[in-house]
Amino acid sequence: MRETSLILLAAGSSSRFGLPVRKQWLDQGGRPLWLRVAESFAKAAEFAEILVVGGANELEYMRLHAPQFHYITGGASRQESLSNALKEVRSEYLLVSDIARCCLDRELLERVLSHRGEAACVVPAIRTVDTVYYGEEPVDREAIRLIQTPQLSRVEALKRAFELGEFTDESSAIHALGESVLFVEGSAKAHKLTTPADLKRLECLEPPSSETFTGYGLDTHAFEEGKRMVLGGVKIDAPMGFRAHSDGDVAIHALIDALLGAAGMGDIGEHFPDRDPRWKGADSAKLLETVVARILGCGFEILHADLSILAETPRLSPYKAAIRRRLAGLLGLPLRRLNVKATTSEKMGFVGRKEGVTVHAVATLRPYDWRKHL
Repeated sequence: MRETSLILLAAGSSSRFGLPVRKQWLDQGGRPLWLRVAESFAKAAEFAEILVVGGANELEYMRLHAPQFHYITGGASRQESLSNALKEVRSEYLLVSDIARCCLDRELLERVLSHRGEAACVVPAIRTVDTVYYGEEPVDREAIRLIQTPQLSRVEALKRAFELGEFTDESSAIHALGESVLFVEGSAKAHKLTTPADLKRLECLEPPSSETFTGYGLDTHAFEEGKRMVLGGVKIDAPMGFRAHSDGDVAIHALIDALLGAAGMGDIGEHFPDRDPRWKGADSAKLLETVVARILGCGFEILHADLSILAETPRLSPYKAAIRRRLAGLLGLPLRRLNVKATTSEKMGFVGRKEGVTVHAVATLRPYDWRKHL
């Protein structure tokens, strides 16, 4: 088996899934679906290496979950993602599976692997029992095969096949090359997770964890004369703004760090470094939207956030309600779950000297409960 590598494709956008969380990040008893699938393959067979293909901005986060695997940046299509991983494969044979086929059937896996060397591609397929039409004309259903993964390919043949064009899977690429394709019996257990309706058909899925995660954020910015002040996404009537690479919204920056901390995703400087000209003068509300989408996509729900703003000037009591509404909207929370407090530092320190503002933030997350869609 050491002659065979495994590639697991987990870089999809889940555009057809229709939920805030992408399907590869569905929580399975405290671990994401992609990890559960990878561990299932690792236990079922011995591979030369296991390569997991993920989104470019998720690879480091994936590596935190399971450093034992090799991570590859995905592309805009399935084939581009697979081609990126192919560059790193050194074995003669390659087994490829989609994370969306998340219920591993060990007997199916054994059937595929047992035919290694008998064809350029070994592919599981199932027959259809329904009448089939192509356009307006019925076709012979006995000739129809529904293709599944995992598929076993000879690496050299697959690389040559991909040079011919774009294909939906390995078997069609190798067929176009004129190389042999061997069909083996597929499995009903290998049903593909595509829409929320599929959740009911996948008996292997585990309920999400009931854990909650809390993160803390702190940010400070000095004043800068002549710059517009934005705090908590709200324009403040003041003669100065904040000295910063972006718009300097110190409240949103602290909130972003709290959210990232709860998710275990590092800090704001890692996601939006101040050395990057893309974030020069950036609207911090847009940065928060990006972080929220990333956190939701990776399997979390935002439960609550609380901010404490320390400012001697400007006077913030007239703006607290607006800041609360704005931040609650950005996080998709009801007002009761987003709290904003404003106080002074009793004229002590740099805040007391009216040199700047400090904000403390706390946020709480939990795994997305996908069972509500069953």
